[in-house]
Amino acid sequence: MPRKVSGLHVYTMLLIAWLLLPVAIMVMFGFNDVHGKQNFRWEGFTLRWYARLLDKDDLTAAVVNSLTIALASTFVTTVVGTLAGLALGRYRFRGEGVAGLLLFMAICCPEIVMGASLLSMFVTLGLPRGHLTILASHVMFSIAFVAVTVRARVAGLDPAVEEAAQDLGAGPWTRFRLVTLPMIMPGVVAGALLAFVLSIDDFVITDFTGGATVTFPLWIYGSTRTGMPPQVNVMGTLIFAAGALAAALAARRTARAGRLPGSTGGQSGDSSIVPKMTEETSR
Repeated sequence: MPRKVSGLHVYTMLLIAWLLLPVAIMVMFGFNDVHGKQNFRWEGFTLRWYARLLDKDDLTAAVVNSLTIALASTFVTTVVGTLAGLALGRYRFRGEGVAGLLLFMAICCPEIVMGASLLSMFVTLGLPRGHLTILASHVMFSIAFVAVTVRARVAGLDPAVEEAAQDLGAGPWTRFRLVTLPMIMPGVVAGALLAFVLSIDDFVITDFTGGATVTFPLWIYGSTRTGMPPQVNVMGTLIFAAGALAAALAARRTARAGRLPGSTGGQSGDSSIVPKMTEETSR
């Protein structure tokens, strides 16, 4: 019997289509056989922009700047934010409420305000603006997102699993490496992906703190005055595809963990935890 399509289904599909429409247009115009500087009118299908992806040295340099800063920012943010989220989700201490409030203030702070305040701080300290100031800025505004994501994951963990590991003789480092980290890994991965996306597409704060360093969003903004080449669409398509692939792999891993025998909604993370822990504690 065919399933009945409700109004909610139609609304959801229309909403998803609306959200994906700009991405679809970006991908489509990466195949546009345009001959002028303006890439806003469809002139035919071609693959030559993918073959000439690195023809524009300044665009390539801007993309490399964005990727290196985003990867470095994601690494630092994930490590620091995971530890902060773990502490906030597991322990009760004086000032815990203030710490949580500060995290949400960082998330809610408008980018124009954060960018202006960071610029004032760097100028006051006499720091030259460039890669390092951009990296420091991106780490600052991304940590709160990772910490909140990991804390939500930690809050849903069953403490009996770690207590069982402790009863089996596992030390703090072994418990964290073989029990806690696999269980919070979906939250860590989600936070890392969020930090990467926030960093690579940031414009406002980077414009304040970047100095002469040009990133991919800043290059696109500058090119709108003279004409945006199709390579921008190709670069955007590849970045979007990489992000979508990473998100799909993370979702698939979480779904597989949730279907494993003995798992509790994906919180067990890895069925090999117990054998690994037994091996570690028996050494």
